[in-house]
Amino acid sequence: MAEKYTVLGAGHGGKAMAAHLALMGADVALWNRTFEHIAIMKKRGGIELESAEGGPHGFGKLSLVTSDIEQAIAHAQVIMVVLPSSAHADVAKAAAPFLKDGQIVILHPGRTLGALEFAKVIRDVGCTADVTVAEAETFIYASRADGPAQARIFRIKEAVPLAALPSSRNELVLDAIQHAYPQFIDGVDVLHTGLNNMGAIFHPALTLLNAGWIEHTHGDYQFYIDGVTPSVARVLEVLDRERVTVASSLGIRARTSLEWLKLAYDTDGVDLHEAIQNQPGYYGIKAPTTLNHRYLFEDVPMSMVPMASLGKRFGVSVLGMESIIKLGSIIHRTDYWRRGRTVERLGLEQWSVSELTRFVQEGVIE
Repeated sequence: MAEKYTVLGAGHGGKAMAAHLALMGADVALWNRTFEHIAIMKKRGGIELESAEGGPHGFGKLSLVTSDIEQAIAHAQVIMVVLPSSAHADVAKAAAPFLKDGQIVILHPGRTLGALEFAKVIRDVGCTADVTVAEAETFIYASRADGPAQARIFRIKEAVPLAALPSSRNELVLDAIQHAYPQFIDGVDVLHTGLNNMGAIFHPALTLLNAGWIEHTHGDYQFYIDGVTPSVARVLEVLDRERVTVASSLGIRARTSLEWLKLAYDTDGVDLHEAIQNQPGYYGIKAPTTLNHRYLFEDVPMSMVPMASLGKRFGVSVLGMESIIKLGSIIHRTDYWRRGRTVERLGLEQWSVSELTRFVQEGVIE
């Protein structure tokens, strides 16, 4: 059982996790690249946590609050990376010289191919430590920051799939964090967690297809309820079908969006439009206030690009995904194919399905 944790990232999610772990009795360090962002937490020695409906609350005392990555990595057995997935490669490079045998690094979440990217980066910069990299399918908390040293948890998910790289170490990782997080369950392997990433389907397309409304109203409408019209839902269904087909090309039976809505929210519908309209939890959720939002700058290159790249590598038509990636690139005046997690950037372009599968399951390169 892990007792010493380091949380990398002091945004709303990182603060919530660090405070909650501390309240559960763990020895917790919190790292952030910019010291000014954590100065008040360092001065106070921790984070005040509030929760809805009798959840965890109180003052989470932290053992270490630092912007020194070497100190932060040396502190812990388990390192929780709670940062946008677009920062995973940079933090891997920064942490690599200080990682030690036996440490566990968990990405919260990995998005798609996150653990593969993190492991490749630390190897490429010369890290030879026997480190286990793992990823969660989604973030366990719905949370926000209430102030410079305050966090609030609205909800803790009841079951979150998690997979290690290789998956033969899943049990090792789950055992290490089970005392603090019994909610994490075996996610099979990192291809399963990455290809069941529903944000890749819902977030970019829904944002781009409502771009005019977002810019005109600054997000003053219900993102899912108003934004998912029948036509928008048909686009989401095509993207979802492409994702499921990409997974199938790798021998994976991915959940469809309709199955996921049933599993996560017990919501039904004859099609995706009806199912979303039937989901009470989506009522009241406002749209992003700007197009400069993680639904595009994170979910396009780190979620949709790797899915589409795997599809192109293994002969799946991903014209819908390519269209959304192109639209996002045009609106943000960047090339998300170049910046994203492609099979070429991850060194997988020559691998067969069996080679990739064996690597994520056993850590063996044939």
